[in-house]
Amino acid sequence: IIIAATNRPDVLDPALLRPGRFDRQVTVNLPDVKGREEILEVHAKGKTFSKSVSLKNIAKRTVGFSGADLENLLNEAALLAVRRDKNQITMSEVDEAQDRVMMGPAKKSHKYTEKEKRTVAYHEAGHAVLGIKLDNANEVQKITIVPRGNAGGYNLMLPKEETYLSTKQELLERIMGLLGGRVAEELVFDEMTTGAHNDFEKATKIARAMVTEYGMSDLGPVQFEHQEDSVFLGRDYNKSRNFSGQVAFEIDQEQRKIINECYEKAKKVIKSNRKLLDLIANSLLEYETLTKEQIDYLVEHGKMPEEEVIDEEPTGFEELSYNDLSEELLYELCLERNIAVTKEMTKDELIKCLKEDDKEDEI
Repeated sequence: IIIAATNRPDVLDPALLRPGRFDRQVTVNLPDVKGREEILEVHAKGKTFSKSVSLKNIAKRTVGFSGADLENLLNEAALLAVRRDKNQITMSEVDEAQDRVMMGPAKKSHKYTEKEKRTVAYHEAGHAVLGIKLDNANEVQKITIVPRGNAGGYNLMLPKEETYLSTKQELLERIMGLLGGRVAEELVFDEMTTGAHNDFEKATKIARAMVTEYGMSDLGPVQFEHQEDSVFLGRDYNKSRNFSGQVAFEIDQEQRKIINECYEKAKKVIKSNRKLLDLIANSLLEYETLTKEQIDYLVEHGKMPEEEVIDEEPTGFEELSYNDLSEELLYELCLERNIAVTKEMTKDELIKCLKEDDKEDEI
């Protein structure tokens, strides 16, 4: 049995795919929640976790992660634990690692002005209010105003369940959620910023697909655009369009109508929940990051929960050590500590350098 793998079947010679050769083609999709949990179990071996860490919960909140992403997440968490001189990985490291994998490292050198910080807080709070109040919106898992990558802040919003189909109402509420940031800016500051450009891009993409691909507009159940074929079958993605200029105009009108209606509905929801908007925004200004548990408590009690001391006893794995880290992570840790190393060094040599550095710190 001969097995081959590729990310670009579109550039393969067709002769390779003839019957009797590589004729059975299997698409490997991203793992579902059960698959992610099993992958995490594999990469968790040999690492020490506190009682607060649940691989099942991590699997639920990593929708869209590949196997490599999940491996990277746990490696990043282990590296963070070592940097923080911990002998086990806690949810704090897992949260930070997930943020790094999704959005990049925090930009600690970037400092907001007070006005910018308040604007970002209300922008993210606007997204959150719609996620909390709309029945079909994605569930708010985390909100932060710490800048990462190209984002000034972000909301981690995930579907309540992983499904393969989306209803029209779900798509409309998803658009409303994306517009919540701009709506909040307009209502609170009577001003607009450039912070919503990525939200508009996503919202417009959904609205256009509703009109041109899913038949969810007043133009009727007609598909005006479609994907030619999946990349898996040997072609690059491209959209086929076969309609007149008049139809193109009508499509644009329908698309604009969907966006405008969603914007007005989002405005009504946020206006009627102004107290919750202020509560979340003010909490973000104070704490910068809110978890799902803190958000749920805020909604129910109208204030932040009191901090609890979490028992961080190990779950039975061996104590976390440098041996648990990959060569790449060890090399990165050496550079952070200003230890003279080269990429040609072996894992044992890197560990030796780190241990010597630890001894110097103790002295």
